[in-house]
Amino acid sequence: MSQQNSFMVFSGTATRYLAEKICQSLGCPLGQLVITKFSDGEFAVSYEESIRGRDVFLVQSTFPNSDNLMELLLMIDAAKRASARTINAVIPYFGWARQDRKDKPRVSIGAKLVADLLSAAGVNRVITMDLHADQIQGFFNVPVDHLYASNVIIPYLQNLNLPDLCIASPDVGGSKRANTYAKFLGCPLVLCNKTRARANVVESMQIIGDVEGKNVVIIDDMVDTAGTITKAADIMKAAGAKTVRACASHCVMSGPASERVQDSALEEIVFTDSIPYSQRCAKVKQLSVADLFAQTIRLVIENKSISSQYLI
Repeated sequence: MSQQNSFMVFSGTATRYLAEKICQSLGCPLGQLVITKFSDGEFAVSYEESIRGRDVFLVQSTFPNSDNLMELLLMIDAAKRASARTINAVIPYFGWARQDRKDKPRVSIGAKLVADLLSAAGVNRVITMDLHADQIQGFFNVPVDHLYASNVIIPYLQNLNLPDLCIASPDVGGSKRANTYAKFLGCPLVLCNKTRARANVVESMQIIGDVEGKNVVIIDDMVDTAGTITKAADIMKAAGAKTVRACASHCVMSGPASERVQDSALEEIVFTDSIPYSQRCAKVKQLSVADLFAQTIRLVIENKSISSQYLI
């Protein structure tokens, strides 16, 4: 069996747009898979071609709703029962990742539960990008290839050639990520200290550092309701920042997010296409990570190191 025929790529419903780009970059066809839906909302997965003895790569982000996760689990189970040699889950956006610890009594650890579900279904490897917390890799008992959106975001920022560049983190929790960007780009770092009234609601925020006369770029891993990122942008603009942009890996953008971004002081907000974005907001720009995932898949197939995939 030739290397080209030794692997096959399949996609769930929600991430087909990205799987098609990945296949185009790999120079292979997207595998034939049918998801049959029943009137009560249940669905079934069926591979329409033989995958016996093949290395299968299943592309599916697990953003809400939970059907996307269930589709992936059924795809894994069907591949296992169809005698695939290895089953590799390609999850550009790993959902439930914000539930990575017990931050108060009597709560679930959703990220660990999802990892257990994937393992129980029969996955052999997980390829994902910018987990909300790096330690989630340890929730798995199979290899996890953890990629970073910085591979596409940093070249974009460098092409902007912004003078007086300053990197900012919207909260203290993201300081490590923002500091990595600041060191690589050789520019100062600013932090925002925020307190939350409750989930998705920011109570107060203060800037730690000087942004006056600076072109600020806020770095985050995801933007959900955009409350934090827009509040940070408005405060920095009021503090004398020349321009404020934001870059984040995952475009969750739920609820009032698009309106908040459009009405904020942000010049633009840049995401990857790990999650599709269909709403209209002139300030939103998406960069594709298809080539990043395609190259990683190619290296995995060839049993080569993926270290070359890390820019920072």
